[in-house]
Amino acid sequence: MLRDFHTLLRRHQLPVIRLHDLRHTAATLLLVQDVNAKLVAGMLGHSDTRLTQDTYQHVVPELQQTVADEMQTALRPA
Repeated sequence: MLRDFHTLLRRHQLPVIRLHDLRHTAATLLLVQDVNAKLVAGMLGHSDTRLTQDTYQHVVPELQQTVADEMQTALRPA
């Protein structure tokens, strides 16, 4: 399977990357799009969302900014 994957990448003149890199990228992109961490964890085969969140959310500064923005909105006088 890995050899087929690398052959496909070369055939389409794409950089050769690890399959794990695709998994990491997919999880990160889903979390950035505010897909529920439980759904992402299920897709990855994680039994607990803590592993998903600990592994993937820290690499996405946008998520931290989103949380800060939401807190600012919540604390803003009505």
